[in-house]
Amino acid sequence: MDMAWYHNLPQMIDPVAVQLGNFAVRWYGLMWLAGFFVVWALLVWRVRRGEVQRVLAGMRREDVSDVVIAAFFGAVLGGRIGYVLFYNFAYFAAHPLAVISPVVDGRFVGISGMSFHGGVVGAALALWVFARRRGWSLLALTDFALPAVPLGYLFGRIGNFLNGELWGRVTDSVLGMYFAAAPDGGALLRYPSQLLEAFCEGCVLFAVLWPLRMRLARWRGMMTGLFLCGYSIARFVVEFVRAPDVQLGFVAVGLTMGQLLSLGMMGVGVALLCTARIRGKRNA
Repeated sequence: MDMAWYHNLPQMIDPVAVQLGNFAVRWYGLMWLAGFFVVWALLVWRVRRGEVQRVLAGMRREDVSDVVIAAFFGAVLGGRIGYVLFYNFAYFAAHPLAVISPVVDGRFVGISGMSFHGGVVGAALALWVFARRRGWSLLALTDFALPAVPLGYLFGRIGNFLNGELWGRVTDSVLGMYFAAAPDGGALLRYPSQLLEAFCEGCVLFAVLWPLRMRLARWRGMMTGLFLCGYSIARFVVEFVRAPDVQLGFVAVGLTMGQLLSLGMMGVGVALLCTARIRGKRNA
């Protein structure tokens, strides 16, 4: 069976969806917008079905839009700060304006680099402020929203693939693909780690969380803890075939920065699961 078309698939994809003069709309951005729309639609559907916890009583469709927007801007800000601190601090310390400016030393270099774990912290802080203003519990709000997030995240990882970035490690597996932007210029087969992440962190995690969204609703923080643990496990495993960031390499004991941050996030998730269980026994 001829697999050449599959191996060369990334190089056959134009990352630009629409080009209007000097303005380009990339598939990457469109995929992330699609992901946020999917999350919004699922949460609106939950509100219409009455799947809102008592502590979120009074939540309306308009509130869902506010929640998604707050989480979006918090995730973008936190993701950028997280990338600066965790993945390329030395560079940004030498070029502080590059954090927000696409021009460095008179050259246009664009703005790139986001950290998922930083985005989680940013989104959590934004939702904490939002929930406090509404008199809601942060954990109740995240328990309500997080079952939908993996399906939206699926689109984001597909966007990474269409953008030809975040490729995997070199392999001789039949799963390998050629990525032109890789350090070898697309000469070596690499794991399509973006698609593996889309499947594990998107499809699988959604398939686990979504059916449990009502069963776990009575234990505040349980769904949030399960999301954090589920994502961390999926990310930790897939990182074994994902190429580490060039500027960092392997950080400690053969692990990448993504794996170390996932271990930290898993610790938070386990703590939430334990406290939710203890709180549930006390209220039983």
